[in-house]
Amino acid sequence: QVLLVESGGGLVQAGGSLRLSCTASGRAFSSYAMGWFRQAPGKEREFVSVISPTGAGIYYADSVKGRFAISRGNVRNRVYLQMNSLKPEDTAVYYCAADLRYSSGSDYTNAGEYDYWGQGTQVTVSS
Repeated sequence: QVLLVESGGGLVQAGGSLRLSCTASGRAFSSYAMGWFRQAPGKEREFVSVISPTGAGIYYADSVKGRFAISRGNVRNRVYLQMNSLKPEDTAVYYCAADLRYSSGSDYTNAGEYDYWGQGTQVTVSS
């Protein structure tokens, strides 16, 4: 069992920054990949970014590439999402997720690949 808790969401003006955190408890954090997804009202949940267990593999959705940065601290069991140059279209509930079966062949953009999810944190970007 893995428990994930996100924090750091809020209201920010366009062009601003936010840093999301996700703290994991339970099984060995350093053995699984961590992803961030988001879901805007009326839309499907979409992939944002993923980081491999060691941090060597990092991938981003095209919509956030160059603006968002994912990182992890395996000592503190945390994963972070630094979001810069935020746009109104980034407004969504952001979820962190754990993939316990991650491999180089994983379809990390697919929400079904992930085994555990946090409760989400709201990010609102005003224009």
